[in-house]
Amino acid sequence: MDPSEHTLARTLTLKSVVLFGLAYMTPLIVLGTFGVVADTTGGAVPTAYLLALCAMLFTAHSYGKMAAAYPVAGSAYTYVREAIDGRVGFLVGWATLLDYFFLPMVIWLIGGAYLQAEFPGVPFWVWILGFIVLTTALNVRGIKTAERVNDLLMVFQFLVIAFFVLLSLRHVVQLGGAGALADTTPFANHATTLAGISAGAAIAAYSFLGFDAVTTLTEETIEPKRTMPRAILLVALIGGGIFVAVAYATQLVHPGSVFTDADSAAFEIARVIGGDVFASVFLAGLVVAQFASGISAQASTSRLLLAMGRDSVLPRRTFGWIHPRLRTPVFNILLTGAVGLIALRMNVATSTSFINFGAFTAFTFVNLSVLATYLRSRRAGDRPRVLPYVIAPVTGAAVDIWLLAHLDSKAQLLGLIWLAVGVGYLTYLTKGFRRPPPKMDLTEDSRTADAAV
Repeated sequence: MDPSEHTLARTLTLKSVVLFGLAYMTPLIVLGTFGVVADTTGGAVPTAYLLALCAMLFTAHSYGKMAAAYPVAGSAYTYVREAIDGRVGFLVGWATLLDYFFLPMVIWLIGGAYLQAEFPGVPFWVWILGFIVLTTALNVRGIKTAERVNDLLMVFQFLVIAFFVLLSLRHVVQLGGAGALADTTPFANHATTLAGISAGAAIAAYSFLGFDAVTTLTEETIEPKRTMPRAILLVALIGGGIFVAVAYATQLVHPGSVFTDADSAAFEIARVIGGDVFASVFLAGLVVAQFASGISAQASTSRLLLAMGRDSVLPRRTFGWIHPRLRTPVFNILLTGAVGLIALRMNVATSTSFINFGAFTAFTFVNLSVLATYLRSRRAGDRPRVLPYVIAPVTGAAVDIWLLAHLDSKAQLLGLIWLAVGVGYLTYLTKGFRRPPPKMDLTEDSRTADAAV
């Protein structure tokens, strides 16, 4: 059998991977959740995002270390399986499926909600099907096609963000002069409390979900051992920088945390700074952001399923299959699109609760994988540095566990039920834990992947 039938084409550069990661994060999400975070923090949104950025950088560092050590698709599933244990890796991958499977659905759900609000005469299902069909078609065509479309959509999204910030700053200068731009009240004011900032940071941390998704594109990235760690940190830093800057400018326009409707606070502010015309452009930007994010989210989900299929953790013939001409995991892409149809029967709050549990479970165990790698190296006689291999990952794991513990009870319950199902399937797969889960030869697979380029 031709080895190239089970490998992906390496075509993505550092820029391409970073843009995919930023699209997955959806920079405009900072405005979509601005009112909720402002209400929680007492009007100190940029501080919440700054704290979340510091926390997420520890986990991003760990993802970079593991991506360099294991430059194949699979993300947290692969890292935990190789560094800790195959069975633990399976359960982390199973938990991660909550994040990956339901995030595209949530993205399409939010995009459909925006469009229905603007065009109430069009049935909601039309928008959902439109999102699913278009993103699925682009991803089936191949990663380069999706990349080109994604680049265009990201340019438009960044333009909307830039205009929003510039109009916000102009509005502030017109009202208070240039000196008003140096106001520190968006970071701290009389209503700011440590508890409020911490709670706001927990919400803001959800905006960072996606910096890890770029690791699923490892086998399609040029020089992955060098490119992937840099891309992960850049996605977290650039995304976090955008979040803090946009939150600061927006909080200057609207100090405090009182809105007509906190869920749509950004629309209220968009009309204040740019009138109805800019509010319409802003809505278009939000919809485009959701579409771009959906492309990246669906691509990443299909690659995670591919990695688990090639290991025969999921049926290999189906999930591990790559189309010989398109060189994409077509079945996995179509399956992700089909799961998105559940959006027709769910709301954003319920579906989001799945995502948070899976994401923070994966984050925690990737940090622990770096620590396990350190301990294994010590036993082998090596002396890895303590700061990057012990202090940073332990700090990251502690933060992730804290975030996981502060999820609402519904998210925890649904997550635990999903894990229980995973334990049952793992018991069947390993014949009552008498044998390890199937595992592929990473070294050989990496060689054939390189040879196929």
